[in-house]
Amino acid sequence: MEGGAAQHAGGQPSYSDLAITTALMLRAVFHLALRQTEGLIASVLRLLGIDLPVPDRSTIARGARTVTLPRTRPCVSGAIHWLVDRTGLKLRGPGEWLVEKHGTKRRRSWRKLHIGGDAQSGRIMAITLTNRAIDDTAQVGPLLEQVTGPVATFSGDVA
Repeated sequence: MEGGAAQHAGGQPSYSDLAITTALMLRAVFHLALRQTEGLIASVLRLLGIDLPVPDRSTIARGARTVTLPRTRPCVSGAIHWLVDRTGLKLRGPGEWLVEKHGTKRRRSWRKLHIGGDAQSGRIMAITLTNRAIDDTAQVGPLLEQVTGPVATFSGDVA
């Protein structure tokens, strides 16, 4: 949380819009309650060894009503320079910790996440999630179907 909190004489600390926005984004991404969001932020700061005050749940809730959200970068007009790559994801089901604890072998489920984005803005513009048996080149069409506008160049890895 950049800047932390400013303490007013005899009052509650006030936090920057960036601190409140970061807390709200973490809350939205991980589907957390306000108390859980406060704990997550405190844990992350502790793990990083950063000594900053953490906004409490009521401060986050009050800040959500008045925070000014940052403006997003405007989309680049014209044709985009399209980058595509994929990564493997290992999925764990319920009870997976028990399998690890007792050392029994069981097949884990793998998925491929295919991502396409604009090289100039860095914005992710298309994704597909497939099982591991699907060929990477078969996902070029579904990724390009999600693009609205012309594509100037297309780049991908050799896979």
